Amino acid sequence: MSCRAENENNIARAEHIFNDVIPLYATGQHSLFSEFYNNGGKENDFNNDTNKTTSSQKVAYLWPVSGTFAGVNALLKSTGDKKYLNYINNNLLPCIDNYYDSIRFPDSYQSYIISAGLSDRYYDDNVWLALDFIDFYQLSGNKKYLEKATNIWKFVMSGWSTEFGGGIYWCEQNKQTKNTCSNAPTVVMALKMYAITHDIQYLERGKLIYNWTKSTLQDPADFLYFDRISRTGKIDPTKFADNSGQMLQAACLLFKATKDEIYLNDAHRIAASSILYFTKDFVTPEGQTIKLFHKTANWFVAVLFRGYAELYSIDKNNTYLLIFRDNLNNAWLHAQTSNGFFTSDWSGYDADNNNMWLLNQSGMMELYASLGSLLKKTPQAPKGGVNY
Repeated sequence: MSCRAENENNIARAEHIFNDVIPLYATGQHSLFSEFYNNGGKENDFNNDTNKTTSSQKVAYLWPVSGTFAGVNALLKSTGDKKYLNYINNNLLPCIDNYYDSIRFPDSYQSYIISAGLSDRYYDDNVWLALDFIDFYQLSGNKKYLEKATNIWKFVMSGWSTEFGGGIYWCEQNKQTKNTCSNAPTVVMALKMYAITHDIQYLERGKLIYNWTKSTLQDPADFLYFDRISRTGKIDPTKFADNSGQMLQAACLLFKATKDEIYLNDAHRIAASSILYFTKDFVTPEGQTIKLFHKTANWFVAVLFRGYAELYSIDKNNTYLLIFRDNLNNAWLHAQTSNGFFTSDWSGYDADNNNMWLLNQSGMMELYASLGSLLKKTPQAPKGGVNY
């Protein structure tokens, strides 16, 4: 485990991941990525038929590729550097094209490369990608990417049904559950599309899905969100940070669109409760007491942060941003391997050197870039940390 000198320039940290870590996942084939990087040797390389994940998987699934798109979008937004625009155009978009399924209707993106045959199509995978396309449209001004998002919207809406009161299924080929991860980001997408197009259908659909998710999957005890409901009506009570983070962002966007205080109240409740639930008091090796996020996929925390960033744009209260700042400072110092990969245990106790997941590295890139952009614009607390 390395202990790197602290660099408080979070954007520079994101650039380190982009320059030194992400290229290690390149397969050299069709701009595709490996899913994992294991102990200095690639797992799931395009030409490796003996990987340990599945006997047929040679490259990454769509999900971590989308996560990488989100991370580079965040760098482009925070720096304005055209090299990130070029990377998206020349590397990421050609990579994503490999997952496009024009065979089935509605056309959309499948979980694995189309050259390997038809694979499952997940509504949440497509929504995450649509959000990436929307962000890239806003950064590039190219309407082509708004059209791609609009096309994905048609696919996602095909996953809505009135069974058990509404909601969007998780997987097109296995309609057994309706998940927060397929519904909450769809609300975010709907409100982003509404802000761009002013088409009332997006606002109304966003309200409908938000209300269904809240009434069906929110825990009334702490305002956070359960994972899913099955056909039998059974609730999976697992709570993931990204699910509550997307409902936090959705509530903020609904408040912006409607000025209805009920949504802002929802947002404040989710924000306060998420810190209580997803963090623990922790004393860093330097003696600073922080609210440390529990070990989880780094990308989940990145998606959670999207909600807090949206809330900050409304209330300008930087308390939550500084909690993330303290976490990312500690991760930079103590949660990197000797070759620069970030583990999912930010305490630094679990080296977690094996199976370095692309999505974990992409999530850190997004976090550092997004936080760095906001901290440039807001006063910071004294270096000793935040008084919680």
